[in-house]
Amino acid sequence: MADNKNVWVGFDLGGTKMCAYIFDEAFNVLASKKQKTKANEGMDAGFARVFDTIRGALADAAVGAERIAGIGVGYPGPLDYKRGVILQSPNLGWVNAPLKKALQAEFKRPAAIINDVDAGTYGEYRFGAGSKGRCVIGVFPGTGIGGGCIYNGQILMGAKSSIMEIGHMQVINDGPLCGCGRTGCVEAVASRLAIAAAAAAAAQRGAAPWLQKNVGSDIANIRSGSLAEAIKKGDKAVETIVRLAAQWLGVAVGNVVNLLGPDRVILGGGLVEAMPVLFREEVARSARERAMPSLSGTFKVLTAKLGDRATAQGAAAWAQHCQAAKGK
Repeated sequence: MADNKNVWVGFDLGGTKMCAYIFDEAFNVLASKKQKTKANEGMDAGFARVFDTIRGALADAAVGAERIAGIGVGYPGPLDYKRGVILQSPNLGWVNAPLKKALQAEFKRPAAIINDVDAGTYGEYRFGAGSKGRCVIGVFPGTGIGGGCIYNGQILMGAKSSIMEIGHMQVINDGPLCGCGRTGCVEAVASRLAIAAAAAAAAQRGAAPWLQKNVGSDIANIRSGSLAEAIKKGDKAVETIVRLAAQWLGVAVGNVVNLLGPDRVILGGGLVEAMPVLFREEVARSARERAMPSLSGTFKVLTAKLGDRATAQGAAAWAQHCQAAKGK
């Protein structure tokens, strides 16, 4: 049971789930509550489920809503972070959704809405692998590839929205078509979807026998864990595919090193969690080959430590940061 001190709420509003965490003043987890998101349920119903999830987590932590110091939300899509408006969420059916205003009206506490990868990177900067770094880059390969940057304690942002779209840096001239509509982006060759597509082709032509026998060649069934298991079971073609993807990711990281000079590069997400050593080694080697000689030895490539709570913990900590900045 929590004591009488204030708590912070961190909320991860992902594509298929929503999860609320309750943190004490030292950002230790007191409780969490998850729900699946519902496609196209509409803004009012969606907001009600967000509120319900937070109240459920508060109840599990034995904490009243009056004890909330602030609420931080990480969201994986286009938003206006200054106004706290989610501009579009196709899977939820939201357009111009004023989530910040709604949270503040419901709980009578300040709220902050930021990009989920920015939140995860900030969480790693405050509490994880990026602790005490001056410039920390977060790279999270998954269905897409997200990036974030913490520079001198601040999330690097544009005038109104998040930036650091490392997944859409072009690494191959006239390369494969990317989901953004352009070609040759690192996301088109190094995301889990790109890896799964290449692995499915290898399985179909008989070059990945374990994968074909145990998972098949349906891209939807080829997840990070099955890719890692295929490599363990001796599917050399799958290993080659994953290593090449990690090398392309390293090309993008090397270019970012030349621009921003980070001292820490944090790799996270499901792919990295399933194959941490492979990704860390390949990304680091490829990045050092692309970075300027004077910069190639100035950064470490590390794997994330916070796991599934990174977005929520980082969002809650960012809410705290915003309040402290206003109080100065």
